[in-house]
Amino acid sequence: MRAESYDFLKSIEETPSPSGYEQPVARIVRKRMGKYADVISTDVHGNVTVAINPTAPLKVMLAGHMDQIGFLVNHITDTGFIHVGAVGGIDTAVLPGSRVTIHAKKGPIEGVMGRKAIHLMKPEERNSGKIELADLAVDIGAKDKKEALQHVQIGDPITYQLGLTKLLNERIVSPALDNKVGTFVVMEALRLASAGKLNCGLYAVATVQEEIGLRGARTSCYGIDPQIGIAVDVTHASDYAAIDKRTAGDVQIGKGPVIERGANINPILSDLFIDTATKKKIAHQISAAPGATGTDANAIQISRAGVAAGLISIPNRYMHTQVELCSLEDLEAAAILIAETVKRIDKKMSFIPM
Repeated sequence: MRAESYDFLKSIEETPSPSGYEQPVARIVRKRMGKYADVISTDVHGNVTVAINPTAPLKVMLAGHMDQIGFLVNHITDTGFIHVGAVGGIDTAVLPGSRVTIHAKKGPIEGVMGRKAIHLMKPEERNSGKIELADLAVDIGAKDKKEALQHVQIGDPITYQLGLTKLLNERIVSPALDNKVGTFVVMEALRLASAGKLNCGLYAVATVQEEIGLRGARTSCYGIDPQIGIAVDVTHASDYAAIDKRTAGDVQIGKGPVIERGANINPILSDLFIDTATKKKIAHQISAAPGATGTDANAIQISRAGVAAGLISIPNRYMHTQVELCSLEDLEAAAILIAETVKRIDKKMSFIPM
């Protein structure tokens, strides 16, 4: 991956953006994409839209949500411990022992989510796999509630301790790959497409609040009113222990982006992706999506009178944990696939399934 692109990816991965608090990442997107855009705008919800060739009557929208799961400060005890509320789908089983950061007004405050030591547990506690969020608290080292309130306040967002780590074979680990890699891919696809001639207007959107209900995709798509909409999100890799491929499908890290097929997906658009990948020799995989995908593609498909929706997925291990894992090669291939596909789209093409 080119150095500037990797630096962009690293910067958004290391910047907090829980649902509703995406503004720090939005600022990075606007700053980086200025040199590639004809127009950049931010709407009242915080969606950032980067457009090229915006006067074209045919509009293609790319959507990658920039929000991540996290927590909010919900209650502070008299002894200075902080109880939290979940933002998005939190897996409580991975919380004990977590390092977290409270993104307070005066600056970041580090903390930990501790748990009663195993030595102090009753036998039935040791053998219970159930962990309730209400039973856990963030310890920032405060002596009491008064001291804690000098540093944090109710409603402050919290994330796992952020960072981007490189592993072997161009693989990366971060607690927020879902779905800042989607934001990265749609912006990279627009960057690649901007170097050539397009027969459509291209709108790359860093959407907000996907993790709590696909909200940003719904409002931004309504505003842009595209004929074609392509979402980029992560999907479950099934190439490690305990994953049943009979239900999860066969999706592997490093084998290319996943082209989704199913009810949420326009069949002409998915065929165009597959044809482009084949002709351009772009590594890819295919996955079945029998119903609504639970991604921005779902909101895009049913916007206004309906949109020809597509979904490109990035294989991801350990989703919604502190150690999500993806491949840089898959990210690059996804951006190239989308850019090459968009270049083939013009107003003569019909996406009405017949």
